[in-house]
Amino acid sequence: MTQTSRISIFVMLFVLIALNATAQKITPYLQSTKKILTFPSKVLNETRTIYIHCPKADSTNPNKTYPVLYLMDGESHFDMLSQYSDYLGRWDVNVIPQMIIVGIVNTKRTRDLTPTESIINYFGLPDTSKVSWMKPSGGNERFLQFIREELMPYINSHYKTEPHNILAGHSFGGLAAVYCLFTHPEMFQMYISVSPSLWWDREYVLKLADQKLKKGAVLNKTLFLSDANEGVSDSSTFHTNVLKLDAILKGKTLTGLNYQYNYYSHETHMTEPLPAYYDALRFIYKDWKNP
Repeated sequence: MTQTSRISIFVMLFVLIALNATAQKITPYLQSTKKILTFPSKVLNETRTIYIHCPKADSTNPNKTYPVLYLMDGESHFDMLSQYSDYLGRWDVNVIPQMIIVGIVNTKRTRDLTPTESIINYFGLPDTSKVSWMKPSGGNERFLQFIREELMPYINSHYKTEPHNILAGHSFGGLAAVYCLFTHPEMFQMYISVSPSLWWDREYVLKLADQKLKKGAVLNKTLFLSDANEGVSDSSTFHTNVLKLDAILKGKTLTGLNYQYNYYSHETHMTEPLPAYYDALRFIYKDWKNP
């Protein structure tokens, strides 16, 4: 065997060993678990489906705890958020902590994710049809009560959680997220609002924000806000309303608010969640260091 052949074999062995070691390190993070929970709610008077994503248990740290991200529209974005959290929290990426994702599957979406009863649609016109998609509405207070009094206690008692909770939602879910921030800020430490439907009920939540937030007040929270190319070329006020909320938040000079607004001009309402949720996780944990 020549010297060149021996060197080639050593190089090949080194590569195979390195690849095997990498695979052994990555594999545990790819074996995170997904559980589908059938959850009877007394508050909502119905049974809800809950998706729960958990990182694989760390054998070197059996008492390890995790932040929890509560996700509205679980049937739409749960798998995406689970993959994002797995990858970004993986040992060789390591830019966010591993986390538990709790996806809440919808039953009556408009009812649960809107704060008031309204029949005023996206274009500011009344929808009086008997089969209007806007009915029923105005049940967000009860939905938040379900999360606060039933779902969060269950998750905290069955999983190793830490007191760092995120509420995330898109569209009506984004509306519910900012509504929760302004009315029940104690529930979560971090909020992700992707394309919030601030047009709802003649800009009800925008008016609420202006009333609730006092100039210079202390609001020790983290908020990621975004929207896409929506309400720009049509006659709605979608994009304008998001800009109004951005102006309110900046104009109040709130103490302790960790805030970022992103505008995705090349995305649509339905494609925006892909870059927005990724950017939201990176923003929330921009200063995070693995302890």
